Amino acid sequence: MPPELMIPLIMMSCPVVTVLITLYYRYQSTQSRYKMLLQLAEKNVPLPQELLIEPRLPYSERRRALVLIGGGLGLIAMFAALPFKLDSGQSLHGFWALGLLPVMTGLGYLVSWWLNRGDLRE
Repeated sequence: MPPELMIPLIMMSCPVVTVLITLYYRYQSTQSRYKMLLQLAEKNVPLPQELLIEPRLPYSERRRALVLIGGGLGLIAMFAALPFKLDSGQSLHGFWALGLLPVMTGLGYLVSWWLNRGDLRE
C-alpha cells in the first residue's frame, strides 16, 4: 500500500474503531450483568428491580451544547491561526467559518436546554 494512503486510511478508521470499542464495552457489561442475574436466580435470591432495568445515561442537552460550542470555537481559532496557504495562493484564514456550524448547533442545544428546564414549569 502506498504511504500516501496510510495516513488518510488510519485517520478515517479511528472513529470506526472508537465506536466498535464502545459497542464492545457495552456488550461486555450487559453480558456480565446478565451472568450475575443468572447466578442470583440459581441461588434463589430475590432479584432487585434495579438490576432488571437497563441502565441509561441521563440526557444532557447542556453538556452536548457546551461540547459543540467548544469544538466550534476551537475550529475557528485553529483556522484563524494557521499560517499556511493553499497552492492557489488562498490563505486558510477564510475557512474559519466552518467552526460556525458546531457553534450554532451548540447554541441551539443550549436554548433548547434552557427552554426545557424543569424549574420553569409550575
